Amino acid sequence: MTDQDQPPEGEIPAKPTAASRTTLSHIMTGSDTNLLGTVHGGVIMKLVDDAAGAVAGRHSGGPAVTASMDEMVFLEPVRVGDLVHVRAQVNWTGRSSMEVGVRVLAERWNESTPAQQVGTAYLVFAAVDEDGKPRRVPEVVPETERDKRRYQEAQIRRTHRLARRRAIKELREQRAAEGIDD
Repeated sequence: MTDQDQPPEGEIPAKPTAASRTTLSHIMTGSDTNLLGTVHGGVIMKLVDDAAGAVAGRHSGGPAVTASMDEMVFLEPVRVGDLVHVRAQVNWTGRSSMEVGVRVLAERWNESTPAQQVGTAYLVFAAVDEDGKPRRVPEVVPETERDKRRYQEAQIRRTHRLARRRAIKELREQRAAEGIDD
């Protein structure tokens, strides 16, 4: 890398999507089940958060905390004996926040059938310093057409998230001004 290729002082070099992409695999056992005999959704959600957190930490180069789970969709039940693969990548970055997209796949541990998608999730992470204060993150550079689509979809989700927060805040302020105490 030449001096011309270096980012200006204080700027963080951008990273491609693939730089922090990861897969976490885990076999589901009897201790993971719910009252219906399938794997508890909370177990899957923890795996999703673990994989997403690893990706956010890798991308940001340090600690990152879960700010929100924007969406978690369960498509199919997961059973005891399933080998679950949780694939995560950074879809979008802001100043100190990152959206991490996650796909959850499951396959029978003792069969050679292909893994089936059983869930998806979108989480927002905030990079923090040693004092827990927000810190800057590298810009993510989408590489493939799929990465570019995910980046654009993440921007839509962010716009909706911010609009929802604004609308709720305005409603609460309006109700407070009307003397309605919730």
